[in-house]
Amino acid sequence: MRIKEMASPPSDITYYQSWDGPGSDDLEERLTPAHVQDVVEIFQTPLTGHYNWDYSSADGRIRKLYRLGKELNWNADMDVDWSRNFPKSEVPLDQKLNPFYDWEPFATLPDEEKLRFGWHNLAWMLAQFVHGEQGALLVASQLASCAPTYDAKLYAASQTFDEARHVEVFTRYLQEKIGIFYPVNKHLKSLLDKILSDPRWDLKFIGMQIIIEGLALAAFNTLKLTAQDPLLRQIIQLVVRDEARHVTFGVNYLEDFVQTLTEQEKEERAQFAYEACVVMRERLIAVEVFEEFGWDVEQAREKALASALMAQFRNLLFTRIIPNLKRIGLLTESVRPKFEALGILQFENLVDDGEVDWAELSRPLYDEVS
Repeated sequence: MRIKEMASPPSDITYYQSWDGPGSDDLEERLTPAHVQDVVEIFQTPLTGHYNWDYSSADGRIRKLYRLGKELNWNADMDVDWSRNFPKSEVPLDQKLNPFYDWEPFATLPDEEKLRFGWHNLAWMLAQFVHGEQGALLVASQLASCAPTYDAKLYAASQTFDEARHVEVFTRYLQEKIGIFYPVNKHLKSLLDKILSDPRWDLKFIGMQIIIEGLALAAFNTLKLTAQDPLLRQIIQLVVRDEARHVTFGVNYLEDFVQTLTEQEKEERAQFAYEACVVMRERLIAVEVFEEFGWDVEQAREKALASALMAQFRNLLFTRIIPNLKRIGLLTESVRPKFEALGILQFENLVDDGEVDWAELSRPLYDEVS
């Protein structure tokens, strides 16, 4: 599979519809050619919505997070300096995190190919952010309907707008500044499918707010330190502020709810959280980039997994997830040995996101990104 390098979005992709269940014929009849070209996949989900006629605020923390979301809004068109251009002749990421620097298939590449690898690797990473953010957009829109409390509905609605903005800003950077766009990684896609199609609203919270958003927040902070382009660092800083609120929302909302579950229900959620972490660890392997450079995919995968730098990086991404799972009560005795086998149980006593740092979350937006 060759990844197209482009100056603008592709116009020759073959799109398809995967669902032929009830109502699909009616939907197809209503789709005009202009609509069809924008449809990649149709999915069906059994979603139970909740009205809530009590408009009083039951949880001051969640309402305060909602207010911060309104106060710290930003506009990808106005608050990002798109006039800045980072030269394509420069490596876009700090090469200290390149696990292939001493691997023969990479080391023997001409310098221009090593440079091209650097840009493809960054493009792959950012594309997975885009796909994950679209998944978060869809899940947040579901939570606005199915979350049982008024405060949670308000916050989920505000998060939906945040996620739309994230999809927009990363897509624009990829299209205008890099010109390479990779498809969604199959492991990330499988987890998004599970979260979107599961009827349990709390599992959506766990999968998105705790696992995917928690890992993304750690990844963004790491990328902010290694990205060479000041424009990309500015974008990440804006996104990080939003993501920190999202993770805090999930931890605070789930902490009390999980205590109402039966032991069997807790174990089901704990097992799901573990399986989601396994999937997300594999999602960090850029198989599609290996294919682009004609490498043996399994050998490249093994090299990445064996790299001490990549192992440290992968484990670092879970420094927020594991403490949060412990905080909400899903680091049960049955899954603790499994997390220990992954090498990430060691993070359980780090600071979680349940204790809200209101001063940090409330810091003025523009002072940080100016």
